[in-house]
Amino acid sequence: MSEATITKPRRILLLGGTGDSRALAERLAGRDDVEVISSLAGRTESPLPLPGALRIGGFGGVEALADFLTREGIDLLVDATHPYAARITDNAAAACQRAGTPRLLVERPPWEKRPGDNWISVPDTETAAKALPGLAKRVFLAVGRGELDAFAGLADIWFLVRTVDPPGDKLPLENCEVVLGRGPFEANGERALFLLHGIQALVTKNSGGEATYAKIAVARELGLPVVMIERPAHADGETAHSVEEALTWIEAQL
Repeated sequence: MSEATITKPRRILLLGGTGDSRALAERLAGRDDVEVISSLAGRTESPLPLPGALRIGGFGGVEALADFLTREGIDLLVDATHPYAARITDNAAAACQRAGTPRLLVERPPWEKRPGDNWISVPDTETAAKALPGLAKRVFLAVGRGELDAFAGLADIWFLVRTVDPPGDKLPLENCEVVLGRGPFEANGERALFLLHGIQALVTKNSGGEATYAKIAVARELGLPVVMIERPAHADGETAHSVEEALTWIEAQL
């Protein structure tokens, strides 16, 4: 093959932080026709290694992200952030429109209620906190460290909080215990956690997928209520519901 026929790899900005984004980075690694830049928000102190280039931290808003897309010659943007990362998803949609960059949102389907589930559906963490008094005294709070403030005034409730990294400062909860853990989680381990700590209710987000579903199954098995925080609305656009669908979209763009 002559030099004239050698094509430059297409640059893909992969907004990550989820298992799906990791799977995409791994599936695209080693290909000669693409160059993947994974971007993480930086909320986890020690993220697992990823193949390809890596950047950590926010972009600084829509205009800054649009400038980055243009400056770095990004050909495709794949948004595989957490379903509740509404701000970055909306910013990415607006930035791609400004820069003329094709964008794909990778959004796994939410969990669906099954027979035996006792779900209390709420729109946000503040409403979730209001649902707890009178419901339970010992609660497994699986919402992420950044959203614990909503539960700070519930002094009569004891919380179990699971984080990936050790808390660097005091949590805003008066009565709580922290356990460290990184998914995926299995049912046996989740069941033991519930029973050891006498958990009476679960507060969680409807993240979807298999990696963190075990706690939902254990709550159903034990007959416990689940305060389910539903997903926020986000900007419309092309959407894939699995890694395979995302790879198909990428191939079509290439």
